[in-house]
Amino acid sequence: MLAVGLTALAASAPAAADEYRLSNNQRIACSRGMSPGKLVTATCRSYAYLFNVKTSEYFRCVVSLAMTRDNKEVINVQTDGGCFRRPRIFDADGDYQFDGAETEPANTNAFFGPGGYVVWAAETKQRRLRGCIIIASGLGDDVSKCVDMTFD
Repeated sequence: MLAVGLTALAASAPAAADEYRLSNNQRIACSRGMSPGKLVTATCRSYAYLFNVKTSEYFRCVVSLAMTRDNKEVINVQTDGGCFRRPRIFDADGDYQFDGAETEPANTNAFFGPGGYVVWAAETKQRRLRGCIIIASGLGDDVSKCVDMTFD
């Protein structure tokens, strides 16, 4: 009986492990600043998305590194990162594919803040695609709108 229970547990483990997928479109953006005393600070940031292929819920993840140096040595290194849960893209459970992309840093796309990002989700069992654009409003809350694609 114990062997049957362990076999059932082992059989269900891969299904749960396959429920999340990492987006294919990770980018890194770096900036550099000068400080008094000939100090230079470089900051690099990268985003990725972890997507639940069953529920269409996703996590937006960020990792950053800031390094300060003078002409001779690295003075300080700071790192940070984490993942933040975002709402479902589709209301019902299904079988989905997903990808996302970030705006480039500090450019004309960043009218109100640090810019935005786009996520695309598609059902794999039927022809259904939804694109969502999320931008920083500059007032604390992001503005998010999703559009169902039509096929002509």
